[in-house]
Amino acid sequence: MHAEPSVRTSHDGRVGRIKLNRPKALNALDLPMIRAITSALWAWRDDPHVHAVVIEAAGERAFCAGGDIRALRQHQLDGNRAPVDAFFTEEYALNRMIASYPKPYVALIDGICMGGGIGVSIYGDYRVASEHAMFAMPETAIGFFPDIGATFFLPRLPGDLGIYLGLTGARIHGADAVHAGFATQFTPRAEMHQLSAALAHDGIAALARHAVPLPAFTLQNQRATIDTIFAADSVPDILHRLEADTSDWAHKTIEALRTVSPSALAWTLRILRDGAHRTLEQCLDAEFALTHTTMRHNDFIEGVRAMVVDKDRTPRWQPARIEDVAQSDIETMFA
Repeated sequence: MHAEPSVRTSHDGRVGRIKLNRPKALNALDLPMIRAITSALWAWRDDPHVHAVVIEAAGERAFCAGGDIRALRQHQLDGNRAPVDAFFTEEYALNRMIASYPKPYVALIDGICMGGGIGVSIYGDYRVASEHAMFAMPETAIGFFPDIGATFFLPRLPGDLGIYLGLTGARIHGADAVHAGFATQFTPRAEMHQLSAALAHDGIAALARHAVPLPAFTLQNQRATIDTIFAADSVPDILHRLEADTSDWAHKTIEALRTVSPSALAWTLRILRDGAHRTLEQCLDAEFALTHTTMRHNDFIEGVRAMVVDKDRTPRWQPARIEDVAQSDIETMFA
């Protein structure tokens, strides 16, 4: 009995079709999947019969929940850095390839889309989100930082929304993804299958027929506050500004920041600020360098243990408090 391929690729009418096919693992990316997507894109790049590329996913729970972080942690613990470097090198090369792909690239996002899932969608020309789409960059919760070029695109979201999302790991649902900049149009799940089929028949002209008018952005009332608070120069300063705000939103945001890795917050804010002035290429290079230091840090090993391996959700951060993070320690991460 043959195992199901983790990525299915096919030529369907006017499109090349990529289907992420690990639904039980929430379509989390591993190296063979990255290689399969890359290979398909190379094959279709100069094929005159392929007018556009469509990427979608099996199952209704997730488009792609990110990279296989459990395996990366184990390699790090084993002192086996080669497969870790291979994963990031090839994942980032795929992100670059999508960003510069010469044909329309359409991502149909219905379900969880985090980390590496955003990496294989956000650089596409068209990103379609359903009401079940959920976007997040929750890396600070595992003692890491938003990568896959997130240090390029998060600072370029409206105002300081990307800083807020990158630090807190807050989730963006459904039509809000279009308002925030993760998606380019909103299409209900009930129409997604029809849209997918229509793309094969009519190409990207099908997109407009299945776009639905956007409801209001649920974060609109917090937008000005987010821009004021998350423009602060340091994580303690952000906390001070939040503490001066008595709203429920501010209280929940403080709680979110107090839960994740204090050190990860500091290095994430630093690299996001730097990313605002870098090209995508420069951001990916800087992120690759930072993986070497952050993955050796206690908080990455501990964060993945608590959130992914043991799932006890009680990580023991070192240091445990935002106020105890030494700026000199953060500087050494970038040396």
